Amino acid sequence: MTTDELPVATATALAWTDQGLQGEPPRGCVLAVGNFDGVHLGHKALLAEGQTLATMLNRPLGLLTFEPHPRTLFRPEQPVFRLTPPPIKRELARECGCAHVLELAFNRDVASLSAAGFIDDLLLAGLDAAALVVGSDFAFGKARSGDVAMLTAIFSRIGRPVRALDPVHDASRQVISSSRIRQALVDGDVAAANLLLGRRWTIRAEVVHGDKRGRLLGFPTANMVLPTDNQLRHGIYAVEVRLGDVWHKAVASFGRRPTFDDGAPRLETFLFDFAGDLYGKVLDVRFAGFVRAEQKFDSVDALIGQMQRDVAEARRQLG
Repeated sequence: MTTDELPVATATALAWTDQGLQGEPPRGCVLAVGNFDGVHLGHKALLAEGQTLATMLNRPLGLLTFEPHPRTLFRPEQPVFRLTPPPIKRELARECGCAHVLELAFNRDVASLSAAGFIDDLLLAGLDAAALVVGSDFAFGKARSGDVAMLTAIFSRIGRPVRALDPVHDASRQVISSSRIRQALVDGDVAAANLLLGRRWTIRAEVVHGDKRGRLLGFPTANMVLPTDNQLRHGIYAVEVRLGDVWHKAVASFGRRPTFDDGAPRLETFLFDFAGDLYGKVLDVRFAGFVRAEQKFDSVDALIGQMQRDVAEARRQLG
């Protein structure tokens, strides 16, 4: 089904995710609007502009975003590789000065809103937005029929500003974008991804029981199952793991364990100089560097020898 085949929505069909909002949405904010997947350096520049405008208007800054990612709704067989799941996105947005993070449940009712309905029903009647900050290529409404010129024209008639920011470029004069970061991670180039993010890429997941093979090999690991949309290159990485307020240096393997079972992808992380039970804990793992690609070994002894070298290389990268 395409957007042209969707039924027309009404304002009452709009819904907010229970994770992103408790109670009625706040009104009168300066709103930064977009997907903001990654909250990368380009997004941070947009939020900084929003904070400046919010201070000038004496209004709180809010982030209006969408869950799930709109592309996932229309192509569920090809879910978007998410850089920042909602909880991490909310935390990063608040670090950038957002007093409110509003997650609009992106469903077929929302997708069917006309561009005028998106402005009238959501931005004005629903949220009474005092001002907007968007990317210069921002498009909205059914079939992406609305653009920045339309937003600016309607908001200017009621004396409310719209700021549209051009893309931010990196040192090589390429646009910083979520798609570039995703591709860097697909390639295993976490260093490049981190430069575009302005921070180390981080995942969050619960530690689950595995086959406990790492313990038998002398490298007990915290095992995590990542979302199925995750397309990180299979391999070994230098990482850090947060326990409470402390980040512990570690080495992580993401992949199918071809030496043993070639099973479903799993993240297995060995924390340096640590002993303790992590089962059931939700951990943040941030990626510092790529060590090597995943490979199959002819013997367990060969694997253990390589794991020892991996630990040494991860320690070197982490300093």
